[in-house]
Amino acid sequence: MKRPMLISIFFCSGFVCGLLSCNSNEDSLQNRKIALGKRIFQDTTLSEPVGQSCATCHTITKGFADRESRMVSEGAVRGLYSQRNAMTVCYSAYVPPLSFDNDEGTYVGGLFWDGRSVSLQSQAGEPFLNPVEMGNPDTCFVVEKICHAPYYAELIKIYGKTSNKDSLYTYITDALAAYQQSDEVNPFSSKYDAWEDGKYTFTDSECRGMELFKDKAMCAECHILDKDERAGRVLFTDHTYDNLGIPRNPENPHLRIPADYFLLTPDSVDLGLGSVVGREEENGKFRVPTLRNIALTAPYGHNGYFKTLEEIVHFYNVRDVGNEFPPAEYPATINRDELGNLGLTSEEEADLIAFMKTLTDDFKPVQKSLLL
Repeated sequence: MKRPMLISIFFCSGFVCGLLSCNSNEDSLQNRKIALGKRIFQDTTLSEPVGQSCATCHTITKGFADRESRMVSEGAVRGLYSQRNAMTVCYSAYVPPLSFDNDEGTYVGGLFWDGRSVSLQSQAGEPFLNPVEMGNPDTCFVVEKICHAPYYAELIKIYGKTSNKDSLYTYITDALAAYQQSDEVNPFSSKYDAWEDGKYTFTDSECRGMELFKDKAMCAECHILDKDERAGRVLFTDHTYDNLGIPRNPENPHLRIPADYFLLTPDSVDLGLGSVVGREEENGKFRVPTLRNIALTAPYGHNGYFKTLEEIVHFYNVRDVGNEFPPAEYPATINRDELGNLGLTSEEEADLIAFMKTLTDDFKPVQKSLLL
């Protein structure tokens, strides 16, 4: 009876070791992809002309938003500007593909402000070819630059050698997607996360702000407090679309670029989701962004209209009270149910902002010494 038992033990041990080895190899490969993706993300030679990288508009110290906190980012070609504020790429790994939720009667998911990209890999490939961003004429141009990059040998080691340009471009975007899925881009390391883990106690102002966030200020209607199934954490967005009634931004430099590069309607309106899905009732709507790292990602709104967090919170509060703000860029589809006349006091606005600032990553909880 002992021999079959020993054989069974050896077999099980070998099977477990094999599984562990397989998982270790997969982790190692993923880590190599992440490291490669980060190098590509930071490579300023991949624009045309050279000088701009993904990190130019998505900088880690700015919550992966524009490194100079510009309302819209300038492209590799001086004087050319995007039409929209650079959205943070933090936590974009958890944004689902664009779809229509029949139960809720709304579109959900999709990357960029307008949801036009279906996946991280697809999204990663677009800025290289956008004439008002990195300015490359085609994918072959990008691939040729990658072939002369110092990390090209590592790319081939990971993905294999190929002369097919399309395959090489796929390798590039896959590595970028791997980096955007990494812990560095999605750390879940804020005061809020520490609070959830019992390692931080909110101040009185932060506590009041959280209660306002859930109730009177109605923030949690869209910036939901339910934990995401995949992340296991709160993302502070339901990935839906909304027209907040943000005014047209007359300071947006995109309004003054040459006509060949102009990306708005002839009367300078950004239709947002409506231009992607081709439905008039979706015009003027933009994806609800995560509020994680919101204190770092100024200015705010799809067109960067609001320079500070204080300004946009006040707008939510009093948009429909008096004439403090100009008319909406696209009035027909404005959300009038969940913002515009919230009745918050100035102290309550300040408390709400105090809570939002707990969503900034890289918080280090104080380690309490053990008393002997």
